[in-house]
Amino acid sequence: MEKSNECSKDDLLLQHELEIAQGIMESKEQYRKIIKAAVARWVKDFQDNRIEIQTVDDLRKLIELDIELQKDETS
Repeated sequence: MEKSNECSKDDLLLQHELEIAQGIMESKEQYRKIIKAAVARWVKDFQDNRIEIQTVDDLRKLIELDIELQKDETS
């Protein structure tokens, strides 16, 4: 009976860890959507001359965040 309880605890722990991992993956997906929308908006604003060159760092940061999120997806 003790072994059954250990398996049950292990199964519950594994299920909990999987749920956490899934939540993290879903959050990263949402963050990527936000970043993509922000990049698209930045490009549009730049094309419409609403952004000057001194704010290019914002775009660089968005792109770096997107790349970091993509790295996590492929590892």
